[in-house]
Amino acid sequence: MRVTVFGTGYVGLVTGTCLAEVGHQVVCMDIDRSKVEGLRQGVIPIYEPGLEDMVLANHASGRLDFSVDAAASIAHGDILFIAVGTPPDEDGSADLQYVLAVARSIGQCLSRPAVVVNKSTVPVGTADKVRTEIAAQLAQRGVDIAFDVVSNPEFLKEGAAVNDCMRPDRIVLGSRSAHAVEQMKRLYAPFNRNHERIVVMDERSAELTKYAANAMLATKISFMNEMANIAERVGADIEMVRHGIGSDPRIGYSFIYPGAGYGGSCFPKDVQALGRIARQAGYTAGLLEAVEAVNHAQKGKLFELASGHFDGQLAGRTFAVWGLAFKPNTDDMREASSRALLDQLWQAGARVRAHDPEAMEEAARIFGQRDDLVLCGTPDEALQGADALFVVTEWKAFWSPDFTALASKLASRVVFDGRNIYDPSQVEAAGLAYYGIGRGRSLRAVAPGAAHGH
Repeated sequence: MRVTVFGTGYVGLVTGTCLAEVGHQVVCMDIDRSKVEGLRQGVIPIYEPGLEDMVLANHASGRLDFSVDAAASIAHGDILFIAVGTPPDEDGSADLQYVLAVARSIGQCLSRPAVVVNKSTVPVGTADKVRTEIAAQLAQRGVDIAFDVVSNPEFLKEGAAVNDCMRPDRIVLGSRSAHAVEQMKRLYAPFNRNHERIVVMDERSAELTKYAANAMLATKISFMNEMANIAERVGADIEMVRHGIGSDPRIGYSFIYPGAGYGGSCFPKDVQALGRIARQAGYTAGLLEAVEAVNHAQKGKLFELASGHFDGQLAGRTFAVWGLAFKPNTDDMREASSRALLDQLWQAGARVRAHDPEAMEEAARIFGQRDDLVLCGTPDEALQGADALFVVTEWKAFWSPDFTALASKLASRVVFDGRNIYDPSQVEAAGLAYYGIGRGRSLRAVAPGAAHGH
C-alpha cells in the first residue's frame, strides 16, 4: 500500500520504517529540510536500537523515502499518517497546532480519496477537529473528495520501539467507517498474523485509550515510589516488598520498580494533558494530580539523600553521575530525573562529572559549556576526583561495577543508587556507604535504640 507519514520523530520514523519493512511504499514527510537531507544520507536523528539498519535497508530498497514536499507526499499516499509532535502548552494541555497544520495541508492538496490516521497522542475529540479542518479546506477549494479519519494511537516504548512496532501487543483502531477499518486491517495484516491484535472502537475511545494506558503505568510507578518512601521510614526494604506484591498475578511485576521518578516525552506530558482534558470536561482527576505530585517530589529524592549524608555541605564537592537519559537504550533526556538532580546539585554549589552511553551529545546540547559540568567518555572517567556516585539510569553497563575499585576512587566512599540495581550488602562489604530508594536506610544506618529517620 502507498503510505505517507507526516513527522520524522520517534513515532513517525519508526512507524514509517516498520511499514516499509513489511513491503509498503512509504514516504516520510517533514518540514525540517536538514533532517530530511540527513535521513536521505543515512543520518538517523534519534538513537533507537535496530532503527538505523532498518532505515538504511529500506531506503536502499526504494520502499522508504523522505521528502519536504507536502503536496507530492499527499499525492503519494492512500493512507496519510499524522505523527507530528503535540508538546504541552503552558496550561499542560497538548498543543495541536502541528496536527491541525498537517490536516490543513491535506485539505489543501488532497486530490483523491484517502484515509487520514492520527498517530500522534492527542486529546479526546481531535479526530473531529482534524475532520473539520480537512473538510473546511476542501469546501474552500469547492471540491468534494471522500476521506476518513482514524485514530490509531501508538504504544511504542523508547528503547524498544522497533520491536514494539514489528510485534505489537495490540493495534487500536478508532473509526466508525467500515471502509477505513478495512483499509487499516489490510495495512496492518503483516503484523497481525499469529493472533488477532486489532481492537476496533470509536475515535474518542481510541484517543482516551492512549492516555489511560500511559496514566496507568505512571500511576504504578508513583505508587511504588510512595511505598518506597514509607518503607524507608519504617525500616522495610521496598525490593522485598516488590517481590512480595509482584508475585500476585493481579498486580504483576511490570512497572513496579521504585526509583528517582519517571521522565521522557510521554508519561509527564500525558498525565498532565489527561488531567487538563478532565478539567475541561468539568471533572477534577485527583488521582492523576497525586501521581504527578509524587513524581515531582521523587525527582528530589537523590539530592535529599546526598544532602542528608553530607549534612547539607555539598558546596565545592564533586559528584559522579552515571546515566543522563530518562531510561536505558535511548538518548532522550526530556523530563529526565538526571536533569532535576544536576540542577539541584549546581544550586547547592557542587560540581558534576557525568557519563551516559548514548546521551552525551544531547547533554552537551542541553547544558552547553559550564565550569561545573564535565561530560566524560567512560563511567571510570566520571569517577576521577569525585566524592560520591549517583546512579540515575539503569544502563546494563552500570550493573556490575568493581565495588572495591569504586571505594578506592570515591573520596567520600558513598553510592546513591537511584534505581536500586545494587545489593546493599555487596556495596557495604567493599567499604562504601549505600543509599537506595526505599531500602530502610534510615533505620539500618543508625545504632539500635538511636531511633531517627531522614
